[in-house]
Amino acid sequence: MIVAIDGPCGAGKSSVAKVVARELGFSCLDTGAMYRAVAWLAKHNGVDLDDNEALGKVARECEIAFGHTNEDPTPNQVFVDGHDVTSDIRTAEIDKAVSPVSSAPAVREALVLQQQRIGNAGDYVVEGRDIGTVVFPNAEVKVFLTASPEERAHRRVRQNADRCVGSIDYEEVLADIIRRDRADTTRDTSPLKKADDAVEIDSTGDHIETVIAKICELANERRR
Repeated sequence: MIVAIDGPCGAGKSSVAKVVARELGFSCLDTGAMYRAVAWLAKHNGVDLDDNEALGKVARECEIAFGHTNEDPTPNQVFVDGHDVTSDIRTAEIDKAVSPVSSAPAVREALVLQQQRIGNAGDYVVEGRDIGTVVFPNAEVKVFLTASPEERAHRRVRQNADRCVGSIDYEEVLADIIRRDRADTTRDTSPLKKADDAVEIDSTGDHIETVIAKICELANERRR
């Protein structure tokens, strides 16, 4: 079974997906981390972020892997060509770089194939921007998780403060979220949008536990 969770940046998809996977006994595939990993490697190698072919080459040739500890099905480490980039891909610099990288058709083609290969091998909770529309259009459960830009900005500021990574300036973070929303929803390749058969969950004002419970209920209904 595939549980697909799509939505804009800062909606809490990654945090929610990990707990949902743990509750259901599924594995978790963080596709956003894969695009961030390509963005980090492109920046690290001085690749022009507007060069579709060069970015595609980076995506095709790099090896992205996830690390697990204590037999937890949800990954807590990200590796690129054997290098631990778990913290490196969660910086303000990569926040800005990931939209142009993920918009590159050659990058999306390369990573979608990887995501499908991984997801089709078992039971997965998969989160991203185009999981229910492009990567797994036949997913048994599709959720579009969203929240107001202001709510998402507050969450991202708290998250950055907790990790001591990224900006903690609310106005700066809000402006970046609005910019990324615009870029993600208007890109030519696999734009962010709600699948026709997805259940929309607006988490503005809700605790994460409430959102997790709703998604687990949807998945358990499909398994009956």
